[in-house]
Formats: sequence, structure tokens, C-alpha cells
Amino acid sequence: MSSRLGVNIDHVATIRNARGEKHPEPYIFAKKAFKFGADSITIHLREDRRHITDKDLKLISSIKSLPLNLEMACNDEMLKIALKYKPNFVCIVPEKRNEVTTEGGIDLNKNRKKLKLVIKTLNKNNIRTSLFINPTKSAIKVSKFLNAQCIELHAGKISNQIKKNKIFNIQLKNIKNCAKYANSLGLEVHAGHGIDYKTAKVLSKIKEIEEFNIGHFIIGESILHGLRKTIRTFRKILK
Repeated sequence: MSSRLGVNIDHVATIRNARGEKHPEPYIFAKKAFKFGADSITIHLREDRRHITDKDLKLISSIKSLPLNLEMACNDEMLKIALKYKPNFVCIVPEKRNEVTTEGGIDLNKNRKKLKLVIKTLNKNNIRTSLFINPTKSAIKVSKFLNAQCIELHAGKISNQIKKNKIFNIQLKNIKNCAKYANSLGLEVHAGHGIDYKTAKVLSKIKEIEEFNIGHFIIGESILHGLRKTIRTFRKILK
């Protein structure tokens, strides 16, 4: 069975916002990505609204046939927004205002009480909840305790090793073990961050990983080679 492909379109908004204009429109890009073979669309509504905006979320969530994955920080403002727009899925991620991109998995021990309450509320509203975590068994164990339905393993470290043509056996073995462990606990396993064609080819061999969420690389390749071709290439890799 092939893994699902989630396309993160945050950087379509980054390009639009660079000129402070309306083009390119993330809403249109989302529809095209889904038409060309994406299984879902991911957007990260950051607290500083540096790329995706509330208006983008409103427009994209209005496409009822399009499965939407909302990445968000664990706070009251974002929970309220999630309950308003009811995305199909939510992935809770760490967030720092001075970071260029998400730098690692969420610290599950920092605010367990808040995380458990947010996850409970989302689950009660039939929103599938995922936690973006570093690939460690301790983080997986806590994710299960918090009643998350899925985990998304931060693939940044292995992606960087592969891109630099360095040995990645240790990172691969760790992700394999983590995926198997999470699966044994009944958690659905996803992977994301820094994934390109090479990394996807390596990680797609791990049968426990059911979904890949890929953004920056897809947007970059789409500029060079077109969105349809880029998504189709990933679909071939993930089958």
C-alpha cells in the first residue's frame, strides 16, 4: 500500500507576501495540488502570520472535498481557530518567533497538562490530532499518553545527512525503530521536514510510515519543473 502525500503550501504564501500582493494565491495552489494527486493540504497558521493568514485558512477550509491539515501551536488562540474552521486534521508543532522554520519536535514534557486538554478538545470535535516530535521512543510514549492519534516524526536530521551525501545508517535505524514502536502502540506514523526525492526514497521503504508531509521542496521544484510533474514524481516514489 502506498503512503499518503500531504503538500504543505506555506511557501506559496511566502512568495505572495514578498510583494505584499495577492498573487500567487494559496487557495488556488491548494486546489491544483489536490487535483494533481496530493492526498491532503497542510498549512501552518503561525502566531506571527508570517506566511499563511486567517483569510487563507478560511478560503482553503471552505473547499469541503479537500482534506486539510492545520499545523498550529498549542495555545488558546489556535485552539479557538481550529474549532471555528474544523480542519480534518491538526498537527501540533513547536513555535518560536525568531526561527526561520520549525527547528525540532515539540517539547512534550514542558506543558503536558495543556497538550492533553487541547488534544482532548480536538478529538471530541472529530479532528484527528497529530504531534510533531523528534524521533525518540520517550516522545512516542508520551504522545500515546496524551491520546494523540498520530505522530509526525521530524525527519530533518536524516534529510540533511542524505543531502550532504553523508552516512545516515544510524538515523535510518532510529526512525525505523521509532516507527515500529509507535505502530505497536496504535499510533499512526507520519514523517515531515526537509524531505526531498532522495529522502522520500529512503523513508518510503519503512512500511509503518503512512503519510509524508512535504512543503519547501515541492514549492521549489514546482517553480522549476511544474506542480503536476513534482507531485507525480513523489507519487511514484511513495507507491
